[in-house]
Amino acid sequence: MKTRFKAVRNGGYQWGASRLLGADHGGALIETAVALPLLSLLLLGASEFGLVDYEAIEVTNAAKAGAQYGGQGQAYAADTTGIQNAATADAPNITLGTTTANTSLICSDGTTPTGTPVTCASGAAIETILTVKTQATFNPVIHIPFVTPSFTLHGQATQKVLQ
Repeated sequence: MKTRFKAVRNGGYQWGASRLLGADHGGALIETAVALPLLSLLLLGASEFGLVDYEAIEVTNAAKAGAQYGGQGQAYAADTTGIQNAATADAPNITLGTTTANTSLICSDGTTPTGTPVTCASGAAIETILTVKTQATFNPVIHIPFVTPSFTLHGQATQKVLQ
């Protein structure tokens, strides 16, 4: 003789331990509690990356502004203060560190001028090349242990000076 067991349901609800072990109530809340800090950290990291990128662009554009100022002529290329002011004015949202300007000579055919007075061996014209370098220090909002607390961003622009 076989004994048969019949599952008893009371209005469609299960009672007892089986109900507690198989319940899905609150699963979404737990998933949200786990995922939300990770998503917040990811969003904060993306915004931090955007800030670094913005400041790097500003530093490079400041160097270009200084080179454009100095490239107007020989007198402007020698005006280091004017080049620094032009670079600083182009980057009002950041604090620039040092801005340096260096000139070098090159012949219009690409060779290097020699001698005293400086002349080109091929008779080509002598051109003045202005190089402006800028830098700024970026301090991140997120400080990660064992990682440098600040980064130095560099910008550089080179331009021929008008004769």
